[in-house]
Amino acid sequence: MEVIQALKGRRSIRKFTDEAVSHELIEKIIDSARFAPSWKNTQTARYVVVEDRDLISRIASEGTLGFEHNKGIIEGAPALVIVTSINKRSGYERDGSFSTSKGNEWQMFDAGAASEAFCLSAYAEGVGSVILGIFDEKKVAEIIGLGEDRTVSALIPIGIPAEQPNPTPRKEISEYVTFM
Repeated sequence: MEVIQALKGRRSIRKFTDEAVSHELIEKIIDSARFAPSWKNTQTARYVVVEDRDLISRIASEGTLGFEHNKGIIEGAPALVIVTSINKRSGYERDGSFSTSKGNEWQMFDAGAASEAFCLSAYAEGVGSVILGIFDEKKVAEIIGLGEDRTVSALIPIGIPAEQPNPTPRKEISEYVTFM
């Protein structure tokens, strides 16, 4: 699949079939996604794949801050990928100081790059995904038993698409770019 085709063709999928995504395919997707760029090549993104229906239901009901739309998407997915980040590495020097004025914000920047790489890799393999941002990161971390050395960065329900949404309108290129 061509990169431009993937960028323009990928859609946020919110409805999935009941078909499970194999561990082999998920590992193949992550194998590609691990090439996402990261600050000083720290590679801090980690993926927790939840397939247990009870855990998925618990995350959906207790970890979505009462946002019913996300609750329904999570419950309808065969698997939930939780993108986590290793704390205090991205944006930090070995002595614990920051290298840039962004401080620890690089952690979320790297997690975003990793999440999009995951979704594009999934799309190339015929797997649908959507990045969810409305969730209670502490509650989700508690439910999955995530250590304090990591932070929940994003929730990505995945599965075989049961729909192919139309593209959403995009702003004109002139709104995106300024040449100086």
